[in-house]
Amino acid sequence: MPARPLRIAWLGPAPGGYSGVRGVAADLLGGLARRGHVIDCFLPAAEGQGHVQIAGDEQVTFGEGNLAFGENVTVIWGTSRWQWNKWYSRGKVAAFVSGMIARGVASLRLRRAIARRHRERPYDLIYQFSSIETPGVPASLGRSIPLVIHPETHIAGELRWLIAERRLALRCQRAYVLASVAALMVVRALVQRRTIKRASLLVCISSVFRDHLVHDYRFPAESTRVVPNPVRIDRFSLADRQAVDPPSVLVLGRISARKGIEDVLAVAKHLHEREIDVRVRIVGGPSLWSDYTKLLENLPANTEYLGSVPASEVPGLMYTSEILLQASKYEPFGLTVGEALAAGVAVVATSEVGAIEGVDSSVAHELAPGDVEGMTDAIVALLETRKSAGAELGVTARSQAERLFAPEVVCEQISTALEELVFASHAGGQASGGDSRAEIRHDALLDA
Repeated sequence: MPARPLRIAWLGPAPGGYSGVRGVAADLLGGLARRGHVIDCFLPAAEGQGHVQIAGDEQVTFGEGNLAFGENVTVIWGTSRWQWNKWYSRGKVAAFVSGMIARGVASLRLRRAIARRHRERPYDLIYQFSSIETPGVPASLGRSIPLVIHPETHIAGELRWLIAERRLALRCQRAYVLASVAALMVVRALVQRRTIKRASLLVCISSVFRDHLVHDYRFPAESTRVVPNPVRIDRFSLADRQAVDPPSVLVLGRISARKGIEDVLAVAKHLHEREIDVRVRIVGGPSLWSDYTKLLENLPANTEYLGSVPASEVPGLMYTSEILLQASKYEPFGLTVGEALAAGVAVVATSEVGAIEGVDSSVAHELAPGDVEGMTDAIVALLETRKSAGAELGVTARSQAERLFAPEVVCEQISTALEELVFASHAGGQASGGDSRAEIRHDALLDA
């Protein structure tokens, strides 16, 4: 437990569900609250919308997954009543743009609530989760207490691969869609490069992602901390694994830019030509701004596309798979890697997939992006290892997930980073003649 619980103003998407950014948000909020920190959670969504709801007894439940937080978490709702299938959200690009604008406007309106609550009972820090833009942070408050930014992606990286894959994208989408998205991303990348400099600490979900942020946005590396995303390991069980014939290679994720879909198809073709008895299953749907599903119209004989599936069906897919293939060319983390390991599934991934870092090489083979031959060889090698090692390979994979991605492990690392940041800021404020409130808090830390 921390020497002294911190008061945190949290900004980000509504937490909830089993996976994805909202699932990560739920795990982080719950883990930090269990460590004693007191969190005011400012959400752009308006109270009472269909995808979020409040339960009684001072517990908050968000969407599927029945995630509850105790009295350490207080929710302050915004005003965004954005909904699907309205005049402003018909079509993927319209939904992408209008949703982003709606969240931004609602976040701006939350600034008054954040400032008011800080005056009533000062926060130790502001925690901006998921995005780099900080429209909800009052300018004066951002200068007086530490701002922590914990992004899940950065637009400069998305834009780089959108441009690099423009010819591939034009095979799947209209040119005006690509141009519109690129123009919007240019503006967002410029905004992010400016606003990220306000952060006192940048929590990076992998080392490779940290390197991109430092390079693209000129952020000081000494003000970063690498902490992986949490994975809800108890969703998966080794006892539920099923042997299937032929063995299955699972590709799970967005069918969109920078995911390496064309490389996945090339790997499947190589496996077929080498007469490797394996089934490649591709699962996922497009994003709002990128759709590569046209690439899947003529699949190799050993490959099938299952479309999108609910998060609740992901464990079942894992239990009938031997290997997860993650061929991304840019992937700040990759939750599916952690989930696969938790389910006892070995992984083949590129060096750009953040979640591969630190995983034992016996259950995770790392290749360069675009190395189709290498990915093919790694799949063949792991299939042979599975024949000889049997259940032992699954046990090793599970142990790696528990060691690296268990929510309690991740939240302890983040909690420690936050406590060190607050202590350093208070110590610095006292040394430079900071206000009496900072001095009192510093004394309290020393006394704890």
